[in-house]
Amino acid sequence: MSAASVEQPFRADEPFSLTAIAEEIRERHPGYRVEIIGGHLLVTPAPDAPHAVVLTDLMIPFLAAGLHGEESKVVQSVAIALPTGDEDYCIPDLAVVDAGIDDHVVANNAHDPVCFRLVLEVTSNNRRDDLKTKVTAYAEAKVPVYVVVDRKHRRLHVLTEPDAGAYTSHRVHAPGETVTLPDLIGAEVVLDVARILTAGRPAAG
Repeated sequence: MSAASVEQPFRADEPFSLTAIAEEIRERHPGYRVEIIGGHLLVTPAPDAPHAVVLTDLMIPFLAAGLHGEESKVVQSVAIALPTGDEDYCIPDLAVVDAGIDDHVVANNAHDPVCFRLVLEVTSNNRRDDLKTKVTAYAEAKVPVYVVVDRKHRRLHVLTEPDAGAYTSHRVHAPGETVTLPDLIGAEVVLDVARILTAGRPAAG
């Protein structure tokens, strides 16, 4: 998704709280996604229709593999707490999580990273956050698998083996390839890169 700056409301008579600012931004800009990463606000406008379509298409192989059942769930826009700060959290576009995630809310409706088996982001106009900022954030949280659908350059990134704030394995896949995700997410999931990228192709203009 793309990030955009939004004027940050602040009242001098109240204690400074990024969480409070995030909530106020959401109230003023319905549909915007607000995250706090490394003590900084990341504000993302509502995505376009192809972004939503590719997320739906991506859910199909995860559901077919049986990952939405008694032991795990396939979810969209569920917040993950980050270890980089008390208020820090991300909201991945898609995630595979343990079925008992509701019992692991840390704060501000964000959940313990230990519940997340995979997180996935679909880029829009600004790729930097998904391919740089969030790579570090999810690695710090030790999420085992991070997948990025890069719509601009038509690539699928699969990052695994988080260690010391980085992923030690980063593989890039192009249309014509099929990708088998690590079975540590709970089942074998095979993704058709061309099909995914075609579904998420931004509208011309």
